[in-house]
Amino acid sequence: MVTVTEKAKQRILDILREESYDSTYFVRVAVESGGCSGLSYKLNFDNEEKKGDQFFEDKGVKICLDIKSYLYLAGTELDYTDGLTGKGFEFHNPNASRTCACGESFAV
Repeated sequence: MVTVTEKAKQRILDILREESYDSTYFVRVAVESGGCSGLSYKLNFDNEEKKGDQFFEDKGVKICLDIKSYLYLAGTELDYTDGLTGKGFEFHNPNASRTCACGESFAV
């Protein structure tokens, strides 16, 4: 399961509202090959279910992972920061053995 912090929840709800996405949309979180550590995070909004998708809900936010990504992201917390060093979503992944300095890629 992937969980979200209150700040991430609020930012996701803001984006859904700003983009006029209806209630059929959910957050799709995935892992792709690439980045300086080998694997990178991908996050977008989607409303089409694909074969093998795994769905979770936390704090009223519907989250979807494909089965491959689930293996890398189980137990991950999605956060949002808007501090002086930058703003955006952050992944706190207990499965990562190392991450790059920017936090956008990881290795297991």
